[in-house]
Amino acid sequence: MLQTLAVGSVLWAAPGWADSDDIVKVRATGDVATTMSALEAAVEGAGATVFARVDHGAGAEGAGLELGPSQLLIFGNPKLGTPAMQANPLAGLFLPLKVLVYEDAGGQVWLAYEAPEETLDDLDGVDDDADYVARMTGALRKLTQAAAGG
Repeated sequence: MLQTLAVGSVLWAAPGWADSDDIVKVRATGDVATTMSALEAAVEGAGATVFARVDHGAGAEGAGLELGPSQLLIFGNPKLGTPAMQANPLAGLFLPLKVLVYEDAGGQVWLAYEAPEETLDDLDGVDDDADYVARMTGALRKLTQAAAGG
């Protein structure tokens, strides 16, 4: 119990960040559309390529279903992704990188992504300590922080 309280206190003391297993969540201050636009601008400003912006909420609405605001940005940089695919071509199943921006049931907006070392963990030849994994991790952290607005 005490250990659980200590972990909870650490997570509470780190505003804006939550980590649930392999998923990293960053609290955003804006709405989904504004946060997604800020993320897209940060990605492009960093020299990466935006491949797609998927509006899950609009897709659900088009199918006559309800879903809170939720958008996915798919983006990449060959300088980061190619070394992973050279180590194991199956890394291409998990790349390019993806960040989800969504509103939870309480109205809080989050940016969420899977930690690259977890995404690529089961692939032979891809080392968790590889430079490209660290660079992907750093890029995701910087980009989501920039888009979070807080």
